[in-house]
Amino acid sequence: MPASWILMIVLALAAVGYVLARNRAMASAGGDQRKLHSLPSYYGTNAAMAAAVPALGLLAIWLIAQPLITDMYVSSGLPEAVQSDAGERSLAMADVRRVADGLDAAVAQGAMTAEEAANLTTSGSDIREWLGEVGIALGSDVDPTTLELAQQYRDLTSTGDIIRSVLVVLIALAGFAAAYMMTAKDFRARNTVERAILILLIAAACVAILTTVGIVFSLIFNTLDFFSRYPAAEFFLGTTWQPSFSGRGGGSELGFLPLIWGTLYISLIALAVAVPLGLFSAIYLSEYASKPVRSVVKPLLEVLAGIPTIVYGLFALLTVGPLLLSAFGNNGVLQLGWMSGGTAAMTAGLVMGIMLIPFVSSLSDDIINSVPQAMRDGSYGLGATQSETIRQVILPAALPGIVGAILLAASRAIGETMIVVLGAGAAATLSLNPFEAMTTVTAKIVSQLTGDGEFNSPETLVAFALGMTLFVITLALNIVALWIVRRYREQYE
Repeated sequence: MPASWILMIVLALAAVGYVLARNRAMASAGGDQRKLHSLPSYYGTNAAMAAAVPALGLLAIWLIAQPLITDMYVSSGLPEAVQSDAGERSLAMADVRRVADGLDAAVAQGAMTAEEAANLTTSGSDIREWLGEVGIALGSDVDPTTLELAQQYRDLTSTGDIIRSVLVVLIALAGFAAAYMMTAKDFRARNTVERAILILLIAAACVAILTTVGIVFSLIFNTLDFFSRYPAAEFFLGTTWQPSFSGRGGGSELGFLPLIWGTLYISLIALAVAVPLGLFSAIYLSEYASKPVRSVVKPLLEVLAGIPTIVYGLFALLTVGPLLLSAFGNNGVLQLGWMSGGTAAMTAGLVMGIMLIPFVSSLSDDIINSVPQAMRDGSYGLGATQSETIRQVILPAALPGIVGAILLAASRAIGETMIVVLGAGAAATLSLNPFEAMTTVTAKIVSQLTGDGEFNSPETLVAFALGMTLFVITLALNIVALWIVRRYREQYE
């Protein structure tokens, strides 16, 4: 039974349990709601949660664990030479799963019966042709071992699906029955429901925390694997980025400095655009704009934050880059010859700065508005003008928060990818010319992990080292920004 059907059955049982438990609670009180310990809805919610939460939890765990266990069991049947190499084992299991999916599709489309798929022993070329007819493309003929393991994979998956369906439905029924039997006018349903909701909230928080921990450990382990294959000194101090996938790391130069230079250089250009425009916009909206103007301009400004970064990247590639080239190129209006192509650090930096304007503006606006009105009134009482009050009172009072907003925008700029990929080019260079093509750490992470590369060479594992380094830099910026905001904001509250 598909997981979607099981989900619908469990939800239907929860809905039925809600109605029946609610009615049972009212019946136990003789129809008088005042005799109930809790509101009738709490009794229904208790039964619905008892039926749905354990069953859905088991379903989620099963959906994650079953493929892993099945892969582990089936992969034990691969030849020893394949099992010893992680990359070859992964490719072999991908072929096994593809053949198993093709047999399932053939059975579903009526091309063969379930028994024929389970007992198939024909040649590999025939299987490849059959699977091609049902939409499963294979790069080579199917060998007997792959076919046998695919059939075994199908059998284990089918058996697991049946067991999963039975257990999930039984647990849902058991939970509903237990909650229904406990339902009575003196049952403390509200306490039970609120305690269960608290547990769910704690579980949700734990999922977020454990996800972060999992990401960090994944980066750490793969980064350590990379540094066991490539010298750390050459990575952090190298000035040349030239990976060579054909040499298994022997002919590669994986210097980090050109990438971090491009990242910081483009981010500085972006901040040079975003900080003045965002800060001036915040000052206008908070101090000068009337309420009708603010109610219109502020949402329009924040729309920039909702535009996908791929759209910004296309804007940089198709509009900003050609405009800069027409002004600063060899054949441009100014005849300066500074640009040789539309992709450059300046192109990506300008567009990224436009993207960051709402980050700086919104945060700065909130911080400026949090400055007490008494400080403004005191300045006006001493004879200061509005502009003098803004320069000498409001901005100094809001400066720590504004600095924190700028650092948060900087961390956002450092992690940007699509604008850089489309607008800055792919050249890893150490140059001060903003009109030359450059690249960043995030862009190279994408390029190193694009394709069918195996995670057994420095050229692929370097993406994790780059990600870990960028994670540390961004985390440090965020910590500094939050520390500044929390440390100095209390002085003006």
